[in-house]
Amino acid sequence: MNQKIKADDLLSKGRKAKNASQALAAASSDQKNTALLEIAANLRRQSGKILSANAQDVQAAKKAGTTDALIDRLTLTDDRLSSMADALVHLTKLKDPIGNCLTTWTRPNGLRIRKISVPLGVVGMVYEARPNVTTDAAGLCLKTGNAVFLRGSGSALNANKALVSVIQEALTAAHLPADGVQLLEDTRHETADRFFRLNGLIDVLIPRGSKRLIRNVIEKASVPVIETGAGNCHLFIDRSAKPEMAISIALNAKVQRPSVCNAIETIIVERNWFNLHGHDLIDALQVAGVTCRIDPEAADQYPELRAATEDDWKTEYLDKIVAIKIVGSTDEAITHINRYGTEHSESIVSETPEHVAHFFKYVDASTLYHNASTRFTDGEEFGFGAEIGISTQKLHARGPMGLDALTSIKYLVEGDGQIRE
Repeated sequence: MNQKIKADDLLSKGRKAKNASQALAAASSDQKNTALLEIAANLRRQSGKILSANAQDVQAAKKAGTTDALIDRLTLTDDRLSSMADALVHLTKLKDPIGNCLTTWTRPNGLRIRKISVPLGVVGMVYEARPNVTTDAAGLCLKTGNAVFLRGSGSALNANKALVSVIQEALTAAHLPADGVQLLEDTRHETADRFFRLNGLIDVLIPRGSKRLIRNVIEKASVPVIETGAGNCHLFIDRSAKPEMAISIALNAKVQRPSVCNAIETIIVERNWFNLHGHDLIDALQVAGVTCRIDPEAADQYPELRAATEDDWKTEYLDKIVAIKIVGSTDEAITHINRYGTEHSESIVSETPEHVAHFFKYVDASTLYHNASTRFTDGEEFGFGAEIGISTQKLHARGPMGLDALTSIKYLVEGDGQIRE
């Protein structure tokens, strides 16, 4: 009986989201912006309630032996909550992507065709730990006239419930349907599997989290999926790289927030540069608390370090651990990245334009950097206001997904009585 109640609750929330999506699709830019500002204000007004709920999640996670990296993803602070509110305010300053005429043309038979942008409908978000995704997803979907059905993890359930409550109150105050943001509170895996198959109620699924989570959604879903990817990201230090710049970028890309998908997991170093500056690089990393796993070819020089294995080249650590690979050329670095990377974010530090151009041409990833940290692969840093995920696929959307990624198209065709012969 309880199982049936849970299933009915899933369907009920799906139907509510679907019905609300029709009203949201018709909402004006002013209505949507007013709601976004109200949500941001509500986050600030009710910060105590949200942080208290989050503290329960964090305490439970610590008792369960959750890693420090995942605890960091789970934790909300005053500053992080303020940043979440700021991101919503920033969305109001961006152009509304809905209803725009993307192109128009007239056929020889006189038919006039317009291609316009429209909402996707109901976006199903599947994500782990990070409660900031709750407001990012709700804000981006609202701005684009979409409803959102959220399926967070059990580890963040208290915070997510508090956040959705705050969001729904704000939607009601802004005279938009509160049902446009739904939270699936039943976090059991079997319920998630049914969630992935809500065809007709959910129009697209966006998984955001571990490689295991994303693969599970892709394999089990019958609803279309926009694939986001794990971040096995690399920094390649070329022979001509300036030592201070290379070390600074390596530290930022690894240490600034190691638990996120745009942090680097492997530093690839050109052999001559490593022979000159490798000690400085490793010393700086160790001072910052990073555990280094060294290429076997340099293991004799660093007997205190564990030699890297094949598994290290494949691993997304999401922690203060980095593998160091030594190569003889840019081509060798590119081969390593394309073999082990996840098509997320890759960077080259170099003062040789030809090597940079070669790297940009042949590395297969959504976002490439020259002389900059991979930590900038982020919707807010790209000026999108927020992001709903980072797509590593090549259909519809790729890279940080902002407003445009949450739109579809519609063709409007006008005629004067034309019939097809």
